[in-house]
Amino acid sequence: MSYVDGYVLPVPRANLAAYRRLARKAGRIWKEHGALAYVECVADDVQPGKLTSFPQAVKLKPDEVVVFAWIVFRSRRARDRINALVMKDPRLADMADPKRLPFDARRMFWGGFKPIIEL
Repeated sequence: MSYVDGYVLPVPRANLAAYRRLARKAGRIWKEHGALAYVECVADDVQPGKLTSFPQAVKLKPDEVVVFAWIVFRSRRARDRINALVMKDPRLADMADPKRLPFDARRMFWGGFKPIIEL
């Protein structure tokens, strides 16, 4: 089975084009280093919940949208190796400074997942 890193973050609508450029660049680099797939999605049908939801999880502001993204790797070992390479890649140096990002990285959350079903 593969291994998946998942991300959820708020992006100001005014910064969506800048975020898309950053994500496209990052995705190409992740794939170049060996990721099998890189997907970024903008919320289209995401409602606040009673207890929790995507908007609540990122403390979504009225002028923002939720982005849900994932990267697929061959295995956890491959993910760890690829992520280490990506983090050292100088082409992504601008992503190391949270002040230069087109979103609030403090409200982003992520994690690694082992699929239990792949069809």
